[in-house]
Amino acid sequence: MRAIGRLLPLWMASALLPVGLLAQAKMVDTTPGAGAIAITGGKLLTITHGVIENGVLVLQGGKIVAVGTAGAVKVPKGATVVDAKGMTVYPGLIDSETNLGLVEVESDKVNSDLVETSEEIFPQMHVYDAFHAETERIPIDRFNGVTNAVVAPASEDTMPGQDILIQLAGRDRDTMLMTRDVALAMNFGQGQKRGGRGEGAGGPGAKYPATRMGEITQLRQALVDAQEYMQHKADAGKKPGEMKTKFDLRNEALLPYLKGEKPVVLGVYEGYEVEVALALAQEFHLKVVLNHVTHAQDVLDKIASYKVPVIVGPIYDFPAANERYDAVFSLPAELQKRGVKIAFASYGVEFNRNLPYAAGYAVAYGLPYDEAMKAITLNPAEIWGVADKLGSLDVGKTANVVIANGDPLDVRTSVKQVYIDGVAIPMETRQTRLRDEYMPKK
Repeated sequence: MRAIGRLLPLWMASALLPVGLLAQAKMVDTTPGAGAIAITGGKLLTITHGVIENGVLVLQGGKIVAVGTAGAVKVPKGATVVDAKGMTVYPGLIDSETNLGLVEVESDKVNSDLVETSEEIFPQMHVYDAFHAETERIPIDRFNGVTNAVVAPASEDTMPGQDILIQLAGRDRDTMLMTRDVALAMNFGQGQKRGGRGEGAGGPGAKYPATRMGEITQLRQALVDAQEYMQHKADAGKKPGEMKTKFDLRNEALLPYLKGEKPVVLGVYEGYEVEVALALAQEFHLKVVLNHVTHAQDVLDKIASYKVPVIVGPIYDFPAANERYDAVFSLPAELQKRGVKIAFASYGVEFNRNLPYAAGYAVAYGLPYDEAMKAITLNPAEIWGVADKLGSLDVGKTANVVIANGDPLDVRTSVKQVYIDGVAIPMETRQTRLRDEYMPKK
């Protein structure tokens, strides 16, 4: 690139750089100010205690300090008053699986950290090591009311690494990492195969499992190895002359999951895959969050009997040949009807801003509106262990708040302001900057 720079003007040389290297969104310092902010006159969707018409929401010190009707909540003296008359106010949305910060431009492999291709079983891989907090995609998601997300590696591997829970603003990368290693990603069945049914499958030197039998065996072996490692560690030093167990990153990474301290996110699609994968989880006493279950309508009662939460989606999918046209669209409603706690995810970075619309689509196919709102706010907060901080408009919770001009699940609604930690986030994205630069001036 130095040689190119000597021969070409600077602007031409920079134009040849990979797009991802130039895509740097500004960080937003969410350190709370000293004063209070009072959002008045809006329709408050509290999630936990109903809808408050003509409500008042007071934010201070990064927390929600008061919420109620205009007659019941006093606006603090000196507070910054935000008039939300005619607006809808609700908690920041939580996306339960994304690739945010792991890829900028899909066609540019240099900046893609979606999945590690050298290993199929890689629990010791931490997504936080690759998370790029300045991605231009984060402001786009904030622009539509998403304030928190789980970032996961792509699903081409059976055990690709450990997820993180992020806040979508902060003064630096570390402040955006809410929970490191929030869950372990595991995948079984049709969805994660490299090259369709396995890279090099069936040929000499095949590197990855080519069948579901191979996959589940590989997962079981990894868990058995970690169990033995855990036992050897526990026994070390108990017998005279016995050597200590050599530290092993892979096995160490699996210990919190074998102990049930953290959940595994188990990605499966079809009914029999659900049954096989959950049998494995029970064998090793894993704490499970099911993911996808897109074509598992024949085992919904069984899923409910396991009493595990489910991340549903992508909801925009074709039905299988033997399914009704609306089988995938109505899946969230059918799960909720059976008492299953559900959450929505957008998955691919190109769909992240559409998170509320997935919930809205499910409402059109039978999911109660209040449950759809919970599935992108309180339910994921509970699943990821942060319900004391996120997911509803309650006193003491983090002041992640959205003000919009209508129903959050309606595509016609525009978000007018987002607060993270009680700080007003600039409502600017790469798209708005391009619009303002190139749109003809009147």
